[in-house]
Amino acid sequence: MRQVPAGGGLFARLRRRARWAGTALAVLTLVGSTALTATGSAAAAPQAWTPKPSPMTTPWTNQVPTDTPLPEYPRPQLTRPDWANLNGIWDFAVTSANAGQPASFTEQIRVPFVAESALSGIQRKITQNDRLWYKRTFTVPSGWNGRRVQLNFGASDWRTTVWVNGQQAGAVHSGGYDAFSYDITGLLNGGTNTVVVSVWDPTETGTQAIGKQRIRDVAPHSGGGILYTAASGIWQTVWLEPTAPAYISRLDLVPDPANSRLKVTVRGSGTSGHQARVTVSSGGTTVGTATGPVGTEFTVPVPNPHLWTADDPFLYDIKADLLSGTTTVDSIGSYTGMRTIGLASVGGVRRPVLNGRFVFQTGTLDQGYWPDGIYTAPSDAALRFDLQKHKDLGFNMVRKHIKVEPQRWFYWADRLGLLVWQDMPSMERTPDAAARTQWEAEYDRIIDQHRSSPSLVVWVDQNEGWGQYDQARIADEVKAYDPSRLVDNMSGINCCGAVDGGNGDLLDHHVYVGPGTTVPSATRAAVLGEFGGLGFKVAGHEWYPGGGFSYEDQPDIAHLDNRFVGLLDAIREVRMPRGLSASVYTEITDVENEANGLLTYDRQVVKVDEARVRAANRALIEASQGSTTPVTLPTGYRSLRVTTTGYTDRYARHRDGALYTEVVNAGSDALLKNDATWRIVPGLADTSCYSFESRNYPGEYLRHRDFRVHKEAGSTDLFRADATFCPVRGANGAVRLSAYNYPEQYLRHYNAELWLATPGGTHAWDNPALFTEDTTWSVEAAWAP
Repeated sequence: MRQVPAGGGLFARLRRRARWAGTALAVLTLVGSTALTATGSAAAAPQAWTPKPSPMTTPWTNQVPTDTPLPEYPRPQLTRPDWANLNGIWDFAVTSANAGQPASFTEQIRVPFVAESALSGIQRKITQNDRLWYKRTFTVPSGWNGRRVQLNFGASDWRTTVWVNGQQAGAVHSGGYDAFSYDITGLLNGGTNTVVVSVWDPTETGTQAIGKQRIRDVAPHSGGGILYTAASGIWQTVWLEPTAPAYISRLDLVPDPANSRLKVTVRGSGTSGHQARVTVSSGGTTVGTATGPVGTEFTVPVPNPHLWTADDPFLYDIKADLLSGTTTVDSIGSYTGMRTIGLASVGGVRRPVLNGRFVFQTGTLDQGYWPDGIYTAPSDAALRFDLQKHKDLGFNMVRKHIKVEPQRWFYWADRLGLLVWQDMPSMERTPDAAARTQWEAEYDRIIDQHRSSPSLVVWVDQNEGWGQYDQARIADEVKAYDPSRLVDNMSGINCCGAVDGGNGDLLDHHVYVGPGTTVPSATRAAVLGEFGGLGFKVAGHEWYPGGGFSYEDQPDIAHLDNRFVGLLDAIREVRMPRGLSASVYTEITDVENEANGLLTYDRQVVKVDEARVRAANRALIEASQGSTTPVTLPTGYRSLRVTTTGYTDRYARHRDGALYTEVVNAGSDALLKNDATWRIVPGLADTSCYSFESRNYPGEYLRHRDFRVHKEAGSTDLFRADATFCPVRGANGAVRLSAYNYPEQYLRHYNAELWLATPGGTHAWDNPALFTEDTTWSVEAAWAP
């Protein structure tokens, strides 16, 4: 367990270590030097505003500028050199939900932090009976004369209405996770302009996508379970941007490395009769360029493409020009990674393949919550930090759970090299027709806004049956809308009343603690969409001291390390060879009263041994690159010999129904030799594993029950599972025997008794001393053939 340094040092290391393409440097230069700052609030000076004390302080809490929070350009895949950041201090008021604009704004809020957060300066509960009001002034820079002015919102939760100088700017926007914009040129007055924003957010009392938000007291309190504080109002960057009358509004990039080309669709506004020119470059050198019609796909050559992977996240720079005849009327910067994601048969097993190659995807569940900003990270360095921690811990994937992050989060995933599974946030209940229309439309917009990110490889439609409906139809439609990615129709089809649509690319189970026994089908790869949940509370770093919970509390850090690494090892040794292709550990950080993070909620402490976890993850990834064929055993009569030094003359035998080890040699009596002989047969629960039938009691099998191992007969599904063991490779040709239904637990001799032992477990028979040696067995010729 160690303290985490503040963000600045991490960023310096990233710049030295990461592979930076030109666009990355351009974006960082842009936000550092040429981004314009809008004027402050008209009602009161920023100095009048102060933040509220945060329940927990992250390394970045006290580094957030008062009037220029999140100054970075917010849209890295569609960049322009001129823009004005409207983040900062806005006048603020709360009225009843049905009220009109208030006569006065008596408070101030720091945008883009939600009203429930400490960093906003408001920090109080917002309900369905409230309407939030924001107001500020700005002056359009004189250098923008003659151009259109776009007012952009990264995200605002949930129903947002915007007025400029008293006139409504376009339609009301409904959606909490997608960006939206208004052309406000015709509403400007040529001097000081006033923008007013109202937001109504019913959270779980409504029918919209909310993820894990729930209306509750913003002060830390006991309870809460796996649901967290609501996030109401503006929660991503607000900015102004000048454009030509005809301009590029979106750039869709689909890599096609097999054909050495990039498929591009340039979308725009006012672009009738225009052409688009797209140039791909690397390190300032052009590698390909092509011109095509706006709104229609065309291709750009990318010869000998350098493939994007998690270990080598190479990115090409993109420039897109909008042409009117031979005149360039608009230009934007972007980037792309050349990679493919799909399904293939690998050794007869259905698996996801990155660039045609199976790579086990090991990641964590990432809720994206912050104790100081709730939905909004306090800084770009903080946003990047969580992703860098995944890399530091050896993960190559992250599941963004029940939330959609700002585009800069995807930018860092693209740059650092993490495969992203993106959930569509769920609804609270089964939706009516209007709610379905809204949810699906918002999902489509989210796909559109992130479809060019190379890191994003899986769309997760629904989770554990929350607000579930039309699972198969939605999966088919998402696949048709974005055929370049995998689709998970339901994460956790085995959980909580979920209904499996039966289609999509992944067969996804949730198993706590796990890792369980998920197996692929003929058409879908097997993944563990959630597992783990190991908990440890760090004094001084709890959201509500004493209120934390987990799926399995650990007594100390040593047990946490051993238990977690044991789970990863079980996936590598047992489940991956038998068809598992990905796993998502719950979770990267504690969240409010969930104390099962690898880091504390305040990001101040890494709980686990970072080097050891990284080694376990890397071993899992590297094992998937070699042979994934399961270990086999000889069938027929055999005996199991202890391999622990000093005890190698002892064998597994049954006595009075229980299993022990005992010295067996040529002079032993016939009964002992019979008791120490087992017939190895295909597993009763899974024929890719094995069961061990007693030589002298046919029909009775070696079986674990309440951790102790017995010789018993039975016919239930539970018995068959308890009597099935899966071999994994041990040292010097020996094997370890993992319980089929508890893959992280192994057959162990302890004090001459046989037990099912757990790495990091808390029982006496889980003692870490000689754990591997005591769980390793040599399969020998039978004492009683």
